[in-house]
Amino acid sequence: MQTNDKTKTTSYQANSQRYDTMSYNKAGKSGVHLPAISLGLWHNFGFVDDIKNGREILRTAFDLGITHLDFANNYGPPPGSAEENFGTIYKQDFKLYRDELFIATKAGYTMWSGPYGDFGSRKYLIASLDQSLKRMGLDYVDIFYHHRPDPDTPLEETMGALADIVRQGKALYVGISNYGPEDTQKAAKLLKDLNVPFILHQARYSMFDRWVEDGLLDTLENNGVGCIAFSPLAQGMLTDKYLKGIPKNSRAGNNSIFLNAETVNSNIEKIKNLNTIAQERGQKLSQMAIAWILRQKQVASVLIGASSANQLHENVKALDNLNFSEEELRLIDEIVS
Repeated sequence: MQTNDKTKTTSYQANSQRYDTMSYNKAGKSGVHLPAISLGLWHNFGFVDDIKNGREILRTAFDLGITHLDFANNYGPPPGSAEENFGTIYKQDFKLYRDELFIATKAGYTMWSGPYGDFGSRKYLIASLDQSLKRMGLDYVDIFYHHRPDPDTPLEETMGALADIVRQGKALYVGISNYGPEDTQKAAKLLKDLNVPFILHQARYSMFDRWVEDGLLDTLENNGVGCIAFSPLAQGMLTDKYLKGIPKNSRAGNNSIFLNAETVNSNIEKIKNLNTIAQERGQKLSQMAIAWILRQKQVASVLIGASSANQLHENVKALDNLNFSEEELRLIDEIVS
């Protein structure tokens, strides 16, 4: 498989003022500071996509002070291609800036056939990270996550594998993703006993999906672990995309497995009412949705995707207004409840 690159590469020199406007937050009680907005490469960076656009997005992100890039082994499509495309761009544009980047990858969902390419065994996690490092052309990642709980593997085995990955120098820190409060507490204790730096939990969080508020955020705070929130725009519902109907080229218009027309239609009045509040704040709905998550003290960063450099610029403007009045928060709660 070849990257979809039909363009000539121009040399890249990062913006010298890239750290002047971005806000940085501590990841739990660790010494790591993450940009308030981080870039996820779940979509738009696979072999099916134009690597020229991906390169422009990555350059724009770094120029805006976004130092944290988030991958998983299966991002693409096809699986692995987002990491491989990044490896190509990294070698051309970012190798000189490696120590200014905080790079994450994950394993836990299906990556290859057979009994060793899924979930949370020691065999899978260590093999997967070795493959990810090779695809990206890196000696180590800054953080490696277990992507989802595994009901059939002892938590001691999964956390022990993460610990050994750190000891082997393949990751500096570890994290988990999609774990509930109880399993997060168990994982935190195991990793503490193993003296491994567990600093982040990556969780789905938006105005429309507030499950983390039911115990998880408190668990993270009690253990000195930061939260990094993904899907902050609820698969695009918390944007202006659907205010005038469902575009044919949208996820809902194509009945994506992540979002369908029925879900959008059932929430359209809420979306419109939230958009009114955003307009009164001088923001787009997407910007308000990101700012609303960042108000939580446990949240170190909000993880966004981007299909273009312009979209990235637009979402970063969320940082221009992070304050909410009590009345605004009350109205938002009423709308989404």
